[in-house]
Amino acid sequence: MEEPDLSTLPARAADTTPENPWPLHVLSRKLKEHIERSPQVWIEGQVIELNRRGQTAYLTLRDVDAEISLPASAWGTVMARLREPIERGSRVVALVKPEMWLKTGRLTMAVRDMRPVGLGDLLARIERLRQALGSEGLFADHRKRPLPMLPHRIGLITGRDSDAKKDVLRNAALRWPAVQFEIREVAVQGASAVSEVLGALRELDALAEVDVIVIARGGGSLEDLLPFSNESLVRAVAEAVTPVVSAIGHEADRPILDDVADLRASTPTDAAKRIVPDVTEELARVRQCRERFERQVRLLVERESDRLASIRSRPVLSCPDTMVEGRHDELQRLRGRSLAAVSTAVARASDGVAHLRAQMRALSPQQTLDRGYAVVQLAAGVAGTEAHPGAVVFDPDEAPAGTALRLRLARGELAARSEGTQPTAVPHAPRSNATPSPTTPKEDPRDG
Repeated sequence: MEEPDLSTLPARAADTTPENPWPLHVLSRKLKEHIERSPQVWIEGQVIELNRRGQTAYLTLRDVDAEISLPASAWGTVMARLREPIERGSRVVALVKPEMWLKTGRLTMAVRDMRPVGLGDLLARIERLRQALGSEGLFADHRKRPLPMLPHRIGLITGRDSDAKKDVLRNAALRWPAVQFEIREVAVQGASAVSEVLGALRELDALAEVDVIVIARGGGSLEDLLPFSNESLVRAVAEAVTPVVSAIGHEADRPILDDVADLRASTPTDAAKRIVPDVTEELARVRQCRERFERQVRLLVERESDRLASIRSRPVLSCPDTMVEGRHDELQRLRGRSLAAVSTAVARASDGVAHLRAQMRALSPQQTLDRGYAVVQLAAGVAGTEAHPGAVVFDPDEAPAGTALRLRLARGELAARSEGTQPTAVPHAPRSNATPSPTTPKEDPRDG
């Protein structure tokens, strides 16, 4: 068979047309060249098929978290270097180089090196992921959401017809018969476990009536529980709005899901006991609270009754007139004291006024006149002097003979006329403008 002239063929696949196509072997050769330029790479997978033909082992590797598989082939020298033989179900890491069989167009992975993943490797890998997520704060206590005291509807993610499901349902119903569940049965191990659990988690988290979500699985080997240490599942639980309870395996099992969940239960049975209260215990608590409440109310009523009786027995309430009468008597005493003080002050003031009146009367000219004295006044002025009518005569020379006088007596006045000076044995009193002293001898109005 003659080879076609490649110079007439399009150089690129985009340049091909129905009139000028590529032969199939050209496409196969170009694909082989392109694929074999790919570098070798370390991959991880699970061996699901293993056939040995002569010195070559043909394997099928499947992704540990997804339903994706690729064929691979390993030479006998590669298989001979393994520390321990691999079997179906083994988890391995392999250094592969993509290759394509030109005649059949079959893509395969040529295994250049292979190492089984033991329990120690898995534990170390889980521990590294745990530390990395912990450094991000996904396990911090402040991120933990409190569980509702009495959830109305519980979301349950568990295996299909598993013992874990039965344990949760049975124990929750025994503790609180009215509890309701929203159940999602998924694969809890294998390649599809992570994707199915993730889908169920997001679906339940979107339901407003679901108050708490429980992820439950029974015990198993480390490989069986690996999906619950998957990074994408752990981050989805951390981002969930609804509180999540992890009930994976037994007490000794510790997947990373336990660290990020809002509550870790040692077993599915323990999860049922911790998410719903015991109706018997709650009724007992209600009864105890009612008894304590009644006792406290009774004590309060008795204490207040005693206090009220004590207040009522006080004199101010038992005989309220006593307080009024006491204030009345005190008021009367104060009024008496006030009246006595005012009367005393008035009497003293009256005595003072009488004393002053007596002093004024004693010093009054009228009083002097009442004792028989008289006041001699000029009835008219005296020529040649400065005397004026009404001036008091103190000296006989002030009233020459013939001077008209007016005598002022105790009761009335007399008109008189001076007859001049006459000798007398009584010495003249010193001249003064003051009223004559009471010791002055009484003048006889008949004296001239």
